[in-house]
Amino acid sequence: MNNKFIFTILFVFAVLSGAFYGIQQQFPAFDLKALLIGNLMMLFLAILTYIIVKKKVHERPQAFVTGVYSATFLKLMVCLVAIVAYAMMNKATLHKPTLFMMFGIYVVYTAFETAMLMQLAKKDPTNKS
Repeated sequence: MNNKFIFTILFVFAVLSGAFYGIQQQFPAFDLKALLIGNLMMLFLAILTYIIVKKKVHERPQAFVTGVYSATFLKLMVCLVAIVAYAMMNKATLHKPTLFMMFGIYVVYTAFETAMLMQLAKKDPTNKS
């Protein structure tokens, strides 16, 4: 695996985890456990995304877009299912800002992954463009 990608994603994970802990200390209504589980889930999905896209780029460089689309769609669906499950299990005590933070986790990871994966596609030796 590309060490730069892994280190960047782990850095994002650590920064978000620290931010969530700090937010929960200031505003105890936030569900720290749910935010940390969502962050961990996105870490694993980011690594899975990297594997999918790396495989697609090596098979056929033009398939990079397909790999990114499929990986992003996979992450979006997994996140939506997890967030809806969390909301259904906590109907009585649902804290809406926690839900918005979960969507924010998705946006942050997607932004970092897309930037890193575009660099991967540009540096790939099989890419003739």
